[in-house]
Amino acid sequence: MSLTVETMTGAGIASVIPALARLRITVFREWPYLYAGDDPVYEEAYLAPYVNSPGTAIIIARHGTEIVGASTCLPLKDEAPAIQAPFARRGLALEPFFYFGESVVLPQWRGHGLGKRFFMEREKQARRMGAGFAVFCAVRRAPDHPQRPANAPSLHEFWRRRGFVPLPAVSCSFTWREPGSPEERDHDLDFWIKPLDGPDIPPALLERIPA
Repeated sequence: MSLTVETMTGAGIASVIPALARLRITVFREWPYLYAGDDPVYEEAYLAPYVNSPGTAIIIARHGTEIVGASTCLPLKDEAPAIQAPFARRGLALEPFFYFGESVVLPQWRGHGLGKRFFMEREKQARRMGAGFAVFCAVRRAPDHPQRPANAPSLHEFWRRRGFVPLPAVSCSFTWREPGSPEERDHDLDFWIKPLDGPDIPPALLERIPA
């Protein structure tokens, strides 16, 4: 039985939110996110902006009827305020930007090309919605982090091959508890960007500004 991939938009999105919440809990416990969340109700509430945005697409990978991977995207103007903040602080309109959210795949289904497919399908949605740029952010981890696996790959070259470049001056912050830790703490996430159909990256995104 082979993998199938479907891009879902509109009212059908709500039906896959519980499965996406479970995937987040499973996959995000791993490096590099080290996320100790275990409450599906909380995860579903976190994903509410995707249900509420008419521009959302969720790309679902199935093996038979089982959802084994998923990836999300939506207009930046419909994302959480913490993700919008670095752009708003620079006085940029949010409408040209399309945000790529999580890509989560169960370990046994990695290496089947789903990462490339997820980026391709999300970029299609961004273009359908008339966006000028695709953006995403990734958690920042120190090279000598004690929980970094010895064989942990860097995804930077994979992202560059998809046409994305880092924005070293642009980051946001989220709070979560790591496995084995009794308390939540802040985590910094750094942004990457891809111009769609030729627009130049706004100069404001290349300059550091006070937090």
